Formats: sequence, C-alpha cells, structure tokens
Amino acid sequence: MHCILLGLSDGIGMDCSVVPSKKYPEFDLISTTDFFYPLVEDPYLQGRIACANVLSDMYAMGVVDVDSMLMLLAASSDMPPAASTIVTHQFIRGFNDLAKEAGTEVVGGQTVRNPWPIIGGVAKSICKKADYIMPIHAVAGDVLVLTKPLGIQVAVNLRQWLGMKETNVNWAVAKEIISEEEANRAFLVAQESMCRLNRTGARLMHKYGAHAATDVTGFGLLGHANNLASNQTAKVSFHIHTLPTIRSMLKVSQTMNMFRLIKGVAAETSGGLLCCLPRDRAVAFCKELEELDGWPAWIVGDVVPGDNTASIAENPTIIEV
Repeated sequence: MHCILLGLSDGIGMDCSVVPSKKYPEFDLISTTDFFYPLVEDPYLQGRIACANVLSDMYAMGVVDVDSMLMLLAASSDMPPAASTIVTHQFIRGFNDLAKEAGTEVVGGQTVRNPWPIIGGVAKSICKKADYIMPIHAVAGDVLVLTKPLGIQVAVNLRQWLGMKETNVNWAVAKEIISEEEANRAFLVAQESMCRLNRTGARLMHKYGAHAATDVTGFGLLGHANNLASNQTAKVSFHIHTLPTIRSMLKVSQTMNMFRLIKGVAAETSGGLLCCLPRDRAVAFCKELEELDGWPAWIVGDVVPGDNTASIAENPTIIEV
C-alpha cells in the first residue's frame, strides 16, 4: 500500500497521496493540496497560477484527467473591504477558469478571513494503475527533461523591487545590471510560464514511457531532483548539466549573490515537470511538447549509477529563454 505525502522537506515525500480503495481494489485515489500568497499584481492571473500549481502535482504523476477540485481561499481582512471583495472574486474567477481549461471543475472548498490573501486548492482523481506513473522507476541511462524555464523567484522579486524603485535598495543595485525593460520582460515570461498547465507533459509522459517525474516548485530544481532521486528503487543518481533560465535572471542572481539560481535552490512556483525518460525517446518528447504547447522543453541531465542523490555540474550549460 502506498500512502505518499506531498511536499516533505526531508526528501521522503512525493507529489501526491496514493491510497488504494478499500471497496474497489482496482482503483486508487490520487490527491494533492497546495496554497500560497500572491506573487503577481493581477488577482485573476494569481487565481490561474494557484490552480496550475495544484494540478502540477497530479500531472507529475501522469494523471491527465482530474476528477474534481476544491478551492482553499483566504479573503484579506487587512485590505479595505471593497478591494478585498474585488481581489477575492478575481481569485475565484481565475482559479475556476483554468480548472475548466484543464477539463475539471471546482466543486467546493473552504473560505476564511486572514490578514494576507491566500489562494490554493485540492485536486483528486480516481485512477486505475495504468492511469498514473509512480515516480520510482528511473534507470541508469535515462535522461532528465525539464518542461519550463527556471528563474521565477528572481523575476518576481525584480518586479517587486521595480515597483518600489525610488526607495528599494535591491533595485538600486539591480538597475546597474538589468534595465527596466528587461526586468518587465522577465516578469511577463515568468507570469505566463506559471499560468501554463503541465497537462500536455503529463499526457506525453505516457506516450514516451517516462519512468518517473516530479514538478519543480518551492524547493528549486536541485531540491526536487534530490527528492525524486531519493525515491528511486534502483541505485541511481541524477546529474544535471544544463540550466534553461529566463533571460538575464542568472546574471542578476549571481551579481547580487541572491537566490542561488545556478545552485538550483531558487524557488520555482508553478514550474515545469522534471521527467526521467528513455534516452532514445526524450528528443521526440521535447519536440512534440513544443509543437503542442508552443514552449520548449530541454534535456537537462542524466540518470547514472549512484547513491540516490542529485547534483548540478560545477559549470552547467546555460540556455537563456
């Protein structure tokens, strides 16, 4: 029996809970939950990001069709009432709209009041074994594929600094290495990336025989790669040699000595899938994903014999997006 808790920082958890049905043994209940504070100015887009972030846990296990969702919502008690009402309504609208685009729907949830607004949810699906991919079967010789660029945390923070550019000490440093135009462009790329569903990637995981996957979110690329590696049944390690990043985010991170993006520990809210794929099928996976979603995917590493850990090369190849 598998009962897997998501998001554990000690590296023993995976993305979803998998619980066999006691009454119908051919079915399992796959579920996950997540929530966070706003990252962007537009509450409608924040609702979409929150929905995409919740669903990514399901997609990381190859669950393409989610039966239902619940919404977790905190309306701000510190905002003026009129503003809180607008923000809350837009959260709900964005979350619901993306759920519908994902082929599911919100059937309930819980709302509370809180000083800061919060948005998130629960996703659930009843699955047969063939409907999902347990993230434990990577083998030496596989490659690692990443389906979204890195640099979300850097881009979001730059946008916040830029919004207070007359007084923010971080922007006073950042403006020497990046223009306002570049910072705004990075934020728009990050925002669009966070709103994008990983559903196509989940579908292609089945088509191309993925052996394991996780989604890259709050613990950064290396944190989630380590978590995934630690759960493999074979004695393997993940060696990451390539970092696809949003343009200019790496130089900001390195010059300001913040976020440690090149070390793979910068947070990547609603990031991409990190998939272990057979080497001879990975290029076709990346090509078809780009054809269907309009965004590239990259082979970023290798699965090698090892001790169930992950590492990033000392001088990784950098691809700017």
